[in-house]
Amino acid sequence: MSIFKDEQVERETTEGETKKVVSITEAAKINNVTRQAIYVAIKLKKLKAKKETTRWTIDLEDLETYRKEKYSRTKSKYDGELLFDNSKGFYSVNQVAKMLSVPAQKVYYATRVGMLKAQRKGAAWVIHIDDVNEYREKHVNKKSDTLKAS
Repeated sequence: MSIFKDEQVERETTEGETKKVVSITEAAKINNVTRQAIYVAIKLKKLKAKKETTRWTIDLEDLETYRKEKYSRTKSKYDGELLFDNSKGFYSVNQVAKMLSVPAQKVYYATRVGMLKAQRKGAAWVIHIDDVNEYREKHVNKKSDTLKAS
């Protein structure tokens, strides 16, 4: 992998094979996070790392595993099902805001006053695409039409 070439170090294991390892700093650059985030992941045992004297080293395979298993809102589940399963037409407030080109607060407001139907699943609001389209027709397009008319 070309993104790892800068500060890769090869470490020989007890079995005689060599493994590529990186420092916390390089792991942070690869994951596009802070060094502190990597350090916290190590301390919470979410990321495997080895402390050699004063430096932490992280195996690239372990870093890749961590990246795949890292928490992501898009992977959130409720009762065993994906919360925001776009293939089934379910979206988050932020996704709907991007679709409609409006701020997320406007979407929250629309759900609160009943202009946009949404379901609360755990701590998240889930909005179906049919409800988004209905809201777009009744409220978003309506406003743009009145602006054009004036």
